Amino acid sequence: MTDIEAKGATLEEINQHWDWLEQNLLHTLSVFDNKDDIASFVKGKVKALIAEETSSRLAEQEEEPEKFREALVKFEARFNFPEAEKLVTYYSCCCWKGRVPRQGWLYLSINHLCFYSFFLGKELKLIVPWVDIQKLERTSNVFLTDTIRITTQNKERDFSMFLNLDEVFKIMEQLADVTLRRLLDNEVFDLDPDLQEPSQITKRDLEARAQNEFFRAFFRLPRQEKLHSVVDCSLWTPFSRCHTVGRMFTSDRYICFASKEDGCCNVILPLREVVSIEKMEDTSLLPNPVIVSIRSKMAFQFIELKDRDSLVGSLLVRLQRVHANHPVHYDTSQDEDMTSPVFHSTSMCGDHKFGDLEMVSSQNSEESEKEKSPRLHPEALISVFQQSGSQSPDLRMSREQIKISLWNDHFVEYGRTVCMFRTEKIRKLVAMGIPESLRGKLWLLFSDAVTDLASHPGYYGNLVEESMGKCCLVTEEIERDLHRSLPEHPAFQNETGIAALRRVLTAYAHRNPKIGYCQSMNILTSVLLLYAKEEEAFWLLVAVCERMLPDYFNHRVIGAQVDQSVFEELIKEHLPELAEHMNDLSALASISLSWFLTLFLSIMPLESAVSVVDCFFYDGIKAIFQLGLAVLEANAEGLCSSKDDGQALMVLSRFLDHIKNEDSPGPSVGSHHAFFSDDQEPYPVTDIADLIRDSYEKFGDQSVEQIEHLRCKHRIRVLQGHEDTTKQNVLRVVTPEVSILPEDLEELYDLFKREHMMSCYWEQPRPVAPRHDPSRPYAEQYRIDVRQFTHLFQLVSPWTCGAHTEILAERTFRLLDDNMDHLIEFKAFVSCLDVMYNGEMNEKIKLLYRLHIPPALTENDRDSQSPLKNPLLSTSRPLVFGKSNGDAIDYQKQLKQMIKDLAKEKDKTEKELPKMSQREFIQFCKTLYSMFHEDPEENELYQAIATVTTLLLQIGEVGQRSSSSGSCSQEGGEELRASALSPDQDSVFADNNAGKIPQDSRTFTEEVEGDWTVSLEHILASLLTEQSLVNFFEKPLDIKSKLENAKINQYSLKTFEMSRQSQPELKLNNV
Repeated sequence: MTDIEAKGATLEEINQHWDWLEQNLLHTLSVFDNKDDIASFVKGKVKALIAEETSSRLAEQEEEPEKFREALVKFEARFNFPEAEKLVTYYSCCCWKGRVPRQGWLYLSINHLCFYSFFLGKELKLIVPWVDIQKLERTSNVFLTDTIRITTQNKERDFSMFLNLDEVFKIMEQLADVTLRRLLDNEVFDLDPDLQEPSQITKRDLEARAQNEFFRAFFRLPRQEKLHSVVDCSLWTPFSRCHTVGRMFTSDRYICFASKEDGCCNVILPLREVVSIEKMEDTSLLPNPVIVSIRSKMAFQFIELKDRDSLVGSLLVRLQRVHANHPVHYDTSQDEDMTSPVFHSTSMCGDHKFGDLEMVSSQNSEESEKEKSPRLHPEALISVFQQSGSQSPDLRMSREQIKISLWNDHFVEYGRTVCMFRTEKIRKLVAMGIPESLRGKLWLLFSDAVTDLASHPGYYGNLVEESMGKCCLVTEEIERDLHRSLPEHPAFQNETGIAALRRVLTAYAHRNPKIGYCQSMNILTSVLLLYAKEEEAFWLLVAVCERMLPDYFNHRVIGAQVDQSVFEELIKEHLPELAEHMNDLSALASISLSWFLTLFLSIMPLESAVSVVDCFFYDGIKAIFQLGLAVLEANAEGLCSSKDDGQALMVLSRFLDHIKNEDSPGPSVGSHHAFFSDDQEPYPVTDIADLIRDSYEKFGDQSVEQIEHLRCKHRIRVLQGHEDTTKQNVLRVVTPEVSILPEDLEELYDLFKREHMMSCYWEQPRPVAPRHDPSRPYAEQYRIDVRQFTHLFQLVSPWTCGAHTEILAERTFRLLDDNMDHLIEFKAFVSCLDVMYNGEMNEKIKLLYRLHIPPALTENDRDSQSPLKNPLLSTSRPLVFGKSNGDAIDYQKQLKQMIKDLAKEKDKTEKELPKMSQREFIQFCKTLYSMFHEDPEENELYQAIATVTTLLLQIGEVGQRSSSSGSCSQEGGEELRASALSPDQDSVFADNNAGKIPQDSRTFTEEVEGDWTVSLEHILASLLTEQSLVNFFEKPLDIKSKLENAKINQYSLKTFEMSRQSQPELKLNNV
């Protein structure tokens, strides 16, 4: 019996340790056969945990990093990666192999997850590239309650018994997310400078990055905003007459506050709105107070700030920088208050009106350019194209006035600018529906588009002027969609609205060509123009596309697909019965995609959908998730009884088309799919206010942090889904054109892609080899350059030629590079291999022939000048074919007949290949000799090729004599014949040392070569005369063993090649 004890300084600590032992260790011991194995396992585990805890303490204290250095040395020795593979962190853990745990060390590097174990005399090494991971999740097995499961294409691996599993999982998730974004998502890669320097990633950087992304998502700030500090503090909240505990976030251009109690109170203070930041006197009631004053005559009091002096100092520096870069312009046209800032907003106890939220800077210059500048629409379209509703004007106005009164009361207590206190009370007001007269202004404040608007005076007008009149694919798409944008609204049955929509969409496409224009942007922009001025609508569109719905409006709409995947998980969690009935939730996801892309604007009556947009601008994507769940719950019965996807779509369409807004002052404007609801009997109507209230009450508990975590988890799946789609489409195109088995073709694709990826891991980007580009056609997304091709050729080609293999690979690459862009696709690579493995003999010889004439063989080919030790072979030997009975026949007659037969059979439709010169023929022979090396029939093959080569030299000479004017002297021919080599000599080629050849010898070679040529037909006919050569080229070749070896050796070959490059070249002395 093995004793296991828990010890500690206190009873609480002992209980904590014992709980860990119970959860992670005791259940595992039953898998071992004897006590010795149990003791060995437990001791190893405990020692590893002690070592890990010690090293983590050292890392926290930032003292001597000796432990990390020791781990780094072991990591490098065990896995032999290039130096560029940087270790991020490491942990002690167990890797499960079936029911048996293997105690060892988990190493997390910038591109790979690696595990090493040496247990009970057995060594285990695992290397999993992050880019291969399709699913990363926390799960449990029969022995342990909490494990980390990693799923790749073919395997699942479980890791457990971590000292701090939460930390490990978070780091693993971040590394997988960062690596997949860096390698598989160009659109995000180009926008995120941090992804472009993977060698700088550390554990601390990952934690900072996660915090930064949460900060930007929580406050919906620009992607470029960088978080500088997070400080615990308390903020004076006058509406509750107390200090609210929370955290202060400071960044490049913002000071933000979030209460610890979710939704209690949030504040966003753009530094351009801040007038001063002051330290106040420290007292027992107000420890370390700081007062932040803003332009709307409000002040925010923060207390209990640690390290107050340095915090205030850094804030003042950034404040000064912001005001220097974006000076605040004052609206001197205001009659009420000549000193009022552009964000005209009086004190909290003063007038309750919104000021004019448009920039008035550079008025004089704008007036002087009015004639040549495009005229922008000066007001929201709904104020010009207001419709009269079915309700009486008095009732309509009374409801609107009640809402306005409630909002004005709220402004008095909580503030009216972007710096307002955001509490649960304002969320309830938003859910009731924003008054039409305030809607555009509040959208600007909630999204903080008002800060962008104020920071960029004249920017939109300049964009419009620059983009007007330019015609391209994007502008054609915009023109095509202009009249499909809210066609039922009078504002867009008029050239005024259409022109404003055209200007906003074209200007945005000009501002952000990476997004350009995507369908659904027209519908969203139309609604923004109804409630906001033209320039304001432009900045609202910027906020939605670049901050609030990240990665939604790009080539692959990755962001929308990620959120669809998140939505599926939320359905399973909140509506399990519906999820169980709808076996394939992807059908629901496809239906709901337009909900997310258009914020319900395209599938709900407009007067109802704008209330959804109200909630979206206040709460972000969370509002769309919860409303989607509320819609599904309301239709759960109908969906469960539906027999197919079409019927489910009908159920949802009818429901959504009958959502009304009782408080809307305008008439009902139908949705784009109203034709679905041509009912014979009245369909029950749902009030949008009730639906939104239900969504908050039943599904409003999702926090920003939970949603961001789910997005991270599902982004891995979505990106890998795209990769799988690319792979299947490439294989679908290639499979019918080759004879390689589908499973082998799939292995080849994985090797091809991995070769590309390894260059991304460890090499500086080269102009020839671009990054993976998902916007290209499927077959062109992964392409490799000559160096990568050479590695693959060495791994999987059956034509291995020793040291000559690399040269043959380079020639093959030049042959396949049809468009001469120095890159080849998978299809070309596989087609070539297919000939090598499965081609007929004549196809193989033809390929070899083409590899030894231009463009494959060039004048500068690094092996094409290697000379013969002696002239190639005798042309004077009497050549005869041996017959089975020992008789011999004259070769000359046979040869003439063979050439005649080949000429008759030649396919006239096929383009004739150019004839081969003697220099090219020498290289062709050299390749054949190299291919036969180490073959079991090596000697027979050498004799056969010597015979064939002599024969072909005679053929070439015959052609040379017939076409030559006698410039080649007979003496030269005699010298050639006198220096013949015996056919059984293994090597006819000297080392590549051309410098030692006498000058006269080189001259002689040039003279002899002259017009000496042989054709493909000559070579093929000659080779067919030797059975051993026919057997060599027709013997079956096994690609599976090559693929297995390639998977094992691909990394080591790449590592060897990189280490060879990093070392100075070794010069070998000639012996």
